[in-house]
Amino acid sequence: MLNSSIFREYDIRGLVDTQLDEKTVKLIGYHLGKLIYEKYKENSFVAIGYDARIHCKELFLYLVSGLNKANCKVLNMGMVTTGVNYFSNYQKFVIKDKEISPYASIMITGSHNPKQYNGFKITLDKKPFFANDIYKLRDEIISNQDIVIEDNLNTFNIDVKSLYIDYIVEHFQHLKGLKNSFVVDCGNGVANTVLETILQRLELNYKILFAQPDGNFPNHHPDPCIETNLNALKEELKDEYNLGFAYDGDADRLILLTKRYLVRGDTMAILFAKNMENPTIVGEVKCSQIMYDKINEHGKAIMYKAGHSNLKMKLKEVDADLAVEVSGHIFFNDRFFGFDDGIYATFRVLELIKKGLDINKEIESLPKTFSTEEIEIKTTDKEKFLLIEKIKQLLKNPTKDFPKILDIIEIDGLRIVFEKGWALVRASNTTPILVTRFESIDEKFVKIYDEKIKNLIRVAKDEINSITN
Repeated sequence: MLNSSIFREYDIRGLVDTQLDEKTVKLIGYHLGKLIYEKYKENSFVAIGYDARIHCKELFLYLVSGLNKANCKVLNMGMVTTGVNYFSNYQKFVIKDKEISPYASIMITGSHNPKQYNGFKITLDKKPFFANDIYKLRDEIISNQDIVIEDNLNTFNIDVKSLYIDYIVEHFQHLKGLKNSFVVDCGNGVANTVLETILQRLELNYKILFAQPDGNFPNHHPDPCIETNLNALKEELKDEYNLGFAYDGDADRLILLTKRYLVRGDTMAILFAKNMENPTIVGEVKCSQIMYDKINEHGKAIMYKAGHSNLKMKLKEVDADLAVEVSGHIFFNDRFFGFDDGIYATFRVLELIKKGLDINKEIESLPKTFSTEEIEIKTTDKEKFLLIEKIKQLLKNPTKDFPKILDIIEIDGLRIVFEKGWALVRASNTTPILVTRFESIDEKFVKIYDEKIKNLIRVAKDEINSITN
């Protein structure tokens, strides 16, 4: 029985074997392939790559069989980063003496999730395939599960990695021989399928950690947003190295470290903006207010929904230079293609260093704020959106001891603006949780905001339960 929960807002993701089994993956390939073939007929070329997880090749074969059943032609790029996968959509390849470009790409990846998970990030016509498109695909599959899909493993091999490496080396020739030393932590993900070759060709002064792709992730979990996963990198920064870069499992996210600071996506956006003339930058609703304020001093900052697919679409819609998520998804539309790529972002950071930017000094010049990480509160998929609506109602008449509200931004959940900071409460689009985050110029108010919002959530839950019971 197909498990419909694998169809998420931004991708398809689940446990291998129990949720992503042979039948399910073949059906995904077939029904997605039908959609592609209906539009592009004989030009229905689909480029597929995968990360280092131990079950990727197996899922690849199932997916290929489904796509072939739908008369698509599969281009096999092998093990690559998600950035290389996206890059394939902008390239041309010769297949049977004919020059073609892929109409679609699929990345088989579990990203930063535990090793038993895997999934598919899909791009159609250079745009993310997400939200309603994914849900329509789910409904089509559920209604048509009985088709028999035989094994058909025909593919055409393409070398996207070499094209990508050449592109990065060509566009960052000005970094050649940069003396500043740095460390990169690949986390046994796929970053090093391209990274070290680029570093060597640019003659840079680096050290590489956990370079070998290994889907068991023997050294640490592949999520650089969790600080304990950065311990080895931090140890290296105690000695001769001044800068560190860390990637998630498929290398579409980047976290930057100096000897003093862990630099997340919204702070990196401030640094990148200094190297752009009158920039337009899109940030998610979780980004620091400092980012919006600093960028608005010499450009334009736009707040938008969380989620890499949402930000990619908004970036193109407003023709922004850059978009960022706090978690390290960084989308360059300035001199690049507008997709998130941790490897490419690494060289844009090194470019700032080459131009003399002192990252520590820049961060120390920013107004001091205190903030929490994302705090997750368990609920249910049915209840989470009801809670947001109930909290919205409660905020119309808050209790007397509730901090003074200046504004409520409803772009994605509720970002409640106070005199000394803000609080965020939003429903996750992918899991049955509420996500909260708090920031203030006064540390004590972070705790106050946290306490008041948690109490508000409890009241909202009680009111919902009293109605349903």
